[in-house]
Amino acid sequence: MRTHDVPTALGAVSSAGVGDPGLPAFLFAPPRPCPLRAGAGSQAPESLRSLQPASRRRATLRAKMSLFGTTSGFGTGGTSMFGSTTTDNHNPMKVRCWEVQDSGQTIPKAQQMHTGPVLDVCWSDDGSKVFTASCDKTAKMWDLNSNQAIQIAQHDAPVKTIHWIKAPNYSCVMTGSWDKTLKFWDTRSSNPMMVLQLPERCYCADMIYPMAVVATAERGLIVYQLENQPSEFRRIESPLKHQHRCVAIFKDKQNKPTGFALGSIEGRVAIHYINPPNPAKDNFTFKCHRSNGTNTSAPQDIYAVNGIAFHPVHGTLATVGSDGRFSFWDKDARTKLKTSEQLDQPISACCFNHNGNIFAYASSYDWSKGHEFYNPQKKNYIFLRNAAEELKPRNKK
Repeated sequence: MRTHDVPTALGAVSSAGVGDPGLPAFLFAPPRPCPLRAGAGSQAPESLRSLQPASRRRATLRAKMSLFGTTSGFGTGGTSMFGSTTTDNHNPMKVRCWEVQDSGQTIPKAQQMHTGPVLDVCWSDDGSKVFTASCDKTAKMWDLNSNQAIQIAQHDAPVKTIHWIKAPNYSCVMTGSWDKTLKFWDTRSSNPMMVLQLPERCYCADMIYPMAVVATAERGLIVYQLENQPSEFRRIESPLKHQHRCVAIFKDKQNKPTGFALGSIEGRVAIHYINPPNPAKDNFTFKCHRSNGTNTSAPQDIYAVNGIAFHPVHGTLATVGSDGRFSFWDKDARTKLKTSEQLDQPISACCFNHNGNIFAYASSYDWSKGHEFYNPQKKNYIFLRNAAEELKPRNKK
């Protein structure tokens, strides 16, 4: 991969004018296939055109669909299936699936629609299905082999988060909504398996079995255990003083979920362990995504932390913000590994692929400065970056 990040078409939906902290989101599929998930709650990547030479783009689109093996029956390939007009490419209700080749080049594969802006998506554990959450108050299951999508969930308000849970004794979809409920769905039934009340609207959530964490409006923070059946494990007083924006669970050296990172609109991230030996020492917060750096007494512009992602191998993390930068961090050494150059738009979402070799991030307006700062002339992109070396932990002295 080139030294400079490659803007490329990976998968995107956008939602125009959603007032709450909905953001474009995406995620690489499990190891078998390798496209991204894509969901959104703001004006997410529009056309996502590659900046490669046109001849190279055409060659890419004609390339063999190697990463899908035999499961290449869904979608028709090529760019025409996604339409060519600005109106179509800007549709906030579409979910798009792209194949990412080992070279970093991408091929459009298939798409589906909601009747409202899409806020979140996730993959099934085997990569055969995509689950989508929308402002139309529903969630859908998209079978990639048949390219068919069916409704599997219903809420009384927009569905903000969605996660697939694969437990030893059950499988289900977990949806968090602005109707202040967390629901669990058997995809074969129209009624939820379980409904848990939240103290406020669900703003963000993450899940790594057997743990889930949900952050709500009014700085609510709840940890759930998922063994046998989902149940509330603990309510935590928020370590942050401002609105929650994003959350990501991290694992210990035994590959078990042990804590989470929580980001807020105030350019700050909290690292919080569930059962630390020394809470006062082990749990901490750090500043990020601020102008003039973080160690200065000069006036600062402070930006929201829009996304957090942990490297699947090294355990280091990436944060992205409304300042148009991404940063890499070593939480164990409590040090910054890298900060990017500034883009001309906020970075609204990020993720790693299954082996941590690729870091993907989305550049699009996040509505943090209101509708008057939205510029439809600015293009929106998802970038791929070679992350094999930059996320390695800092050597201990």
